[in-house]
Amino acid sequence: MSRPDREITELPSIGSLDISIRRSFLVTLWEMDNTRKLTLLLLLGLFWEAVVVLFSVPDIIIPSASETLAAFVDGVVSGIIPRAVWNSIQTLLLGYAIGLMISAVLVGFAVAYRFSSDFLTTMAAMLNPLPAIALLPLAMIWFGLGDGAIIFTLLHSIVWPVSLYTMTGFRGISPTVRMMGRNYGLKGPRYIALILVPAAFPTILSGLRIGWAFSWRTLMAAELVFGGQVSGGGFSGSATTDAGGLGWFIFRSQMESQTAGVFAGLLAIIFIGVLVENVLFRGVEKATIERWGMTRA
Repeated sequence: MSRPDREITELPSIGSLDISIRRSFLVTLWEMDNTRKLTLLLLLGLFWEAVVVLFSVPDIIIPSASETLAAFVDGVVSGIIPRAVWNSIQTLLLGYAIGLMISAVLVGFAVAYRFSSDFLTTMAAMLNPLPAIALLPLAMIWFGLGDGAIIFTLLHSIVWPVSLYTMTGFRGISPTVRMMGRNYGLKGPRYIALILVPAAFPTILSGLRIGWAFSWRTLMAAELVFGGQVSGGGFSGSATTDAGGLGWFIFRSQMESQTAGVFAGLLAIIFIGVLVENVLFRGVEKATIERWGMTRA
């Protein structure tokens, strides 16, 4: 008994396979968030360059994207921008760390005592709407011209949003979760660390993000408005001075009519903000909230 003949279909050619593989790779590449974001930034840069060139915008008003990028690269290579960034980051990290410790103490007492909770709520309602930069002149009277005035101002922009978001997160925890902690015999700091903080961490992380954003803006505004008085650099010298932070670098570039330098400083501020959000906070979010299944990846 003979087997029926089978029809042999034509195999795809090597060329069509290569095209299919390349297309699949491009589709996968485009579906990545970073690829789309970089493409958008590239298009914005090209649009910026085209507008400046086509309309002959003076450099003193708006430099081209290529001139701004060249000024940024020159500042990085010469070490001016990295030193300015490091000076700002050092002050910010110190203020942020102190602010987090104060927030932890305030929230800890607020969780344990009703009076402390009322105190925190009242003080936050009074002081949180007050712009932190408005306190800088008073801080300069109290602490003089230096990092003390800056750190005091940063504390105002960090403590209240972090404390409020943390308390909001704690209040949103279900009674079932609270009861589970008590059934395990957890009390005091252990109850807060093992039950309240993990359960409220999505809201706490939002508060940390807002505290970072407020403090970063406050620091830049202080260095821009008051120049080297709060950066230890004084008002003498040039934009290439080692003293002062990134806001001081922008301030000196503006005083010397170096518009490309101003844009380069703004570009550095944006870069740091994007880096902190997409690397630091996003990494913490993936390692905690998404890993615990509290939010969708």
